[in-house]
Amino acid sequence: MATGELDVDLPESRTEADGSAVIRVLSYNIRSLRDDEEALARVIRACAPDLVFVQEAPRFFRWRKHAARLAAKTDLVVLGGGATAAGPLLLCSLRAFVERTEDVLLPLVPGQHRRGFATAVVRFGGARVGVVSAHLSLARDERRAQAGLLLAKLRELDVPYAIAAADVNEGPGGPAFGLLGAELQDCWAVRPWGSGPTFPAARPERRIDAVFASPAVEVLGCGVPTALPGVSSADLLSATDHLPVLAALRLRA
Repeated sequence: MATGELDVDLPESRTEADGSAVIRVLSYNIRSLRDDEEALARVIRACAPDLVFVQEAPRFFRWRKHAARLAAKTDLVVLGGGATAAGPLLLCSLRAFVERTEDVLLPLVPGQHRRGFATAVVRFGGARVGVVSAHLSLARDERRAQAGLLLAKLRELDVPYAIAAADVNEGPGGPAFGLLGAELQDCWAVRPWGSGPTFPAARPERRIDAVFASPAVEVLGCGVPTALPGVSSADLLSATDHLPVLAALRLRA
């Protein structure tokens, strides 16, 4: 499939006869719900995800209430994260069987924002998968170090499949993005579907948001769902300052 081409028949979620699972995962920086929450909810619902890797979830006053409200509006449930992970949040559909969750705070570098990971191990059909949502630092060296910690955390989860999604805060040419891509599949690069650049939403020029998967995961398509039925340009512009990344992945039993 040519880069930038959109196949509106991106596979839908399903459990196959052999117990394998096709899942949809969405990565989305929601800028602390400071924009049009209804537009955001419409975009997420139209993508029909099984997992949503959120960055910049609300972290302060009544943050749990805000996360629960977003989950309810999108027919999902809160899996983990939020303020206890310094911003990353995980939402999931009722298809996911949850084994465990853990929120991780990363070392604080003076002068920088606190960062963390929202992590979980879930099952779809007969497939176990470890997931991490992350938002890496604005500082180059710290960002690369955090990418290394993310990979270490995925290994620690000790599961057959792993998916990480992040606002990497740099493009594929950067050291953190490169470190992640050396061990994991950069899903858009493997099977591009839709457009690639994610920031800024109004005039996207940089691909700084990405879905990564371990080598055993089969990538069926990944990209910004700009022409997916139910996703309007107006909602994408109103929802937040980033564009989302949607991927369809197969996890074999």
